[in-house]
Amino acid sequence: MNKVILIGRFTRDPESRMGANNSEVARFSLACQNDFTNRDGQRDTEFVNCVAFGRTASTINRYCHKGQQISATGRIKNSSYDAPDGSKRYTTDVIIDQFEFLGSKDGNNAASGNSYDAPSDSNYNDNIETTDVSEDPYKDFGEEINISSDDLPF
Repeated sequence: MNKVILIGRFTRDPESRMGANNSEVARFSLACQNDFTNRDGQRDTEFVNCVAFGRTASTINRYCHKGQQISATGRIKNSSYDAPDGSKRYTTDVIIDQFEFLGSKDGNNAASGNSYDAPSDSNYNDNIETTDVSEDPYKDFGEEINISSDDLPF
């Protein structure tokens, strides 16, 4: 399975282009902090190159900017191309399929006024049924099963 989940901030404004079939493309880089700390007690930062296409790219190009924090889900794509000097160059990008706004560059979250209205989708259904989760949704699910770690295949 090729799945990547990132939480990071835009290092620059997204670069907008038009791709094949007049589809919008967004290229950007996210600064993502590692969970572990180095010898000096500091958390290292990785700079991850990302690409989005279509509606996802359109939304990113329109609403995202340098410093904006997002959570993004996608997949790794390795590519290569021939440079003008004749050498072969290799690239690794994360192709973003979905994302969510987490906050702004000044630390405020979307609930404090930095929200956006996503573009309307003609297939969207306004009559979405929701469930009250104030009670345990699994209370009548059946009997509890105890499984030993020896029974697990991993």
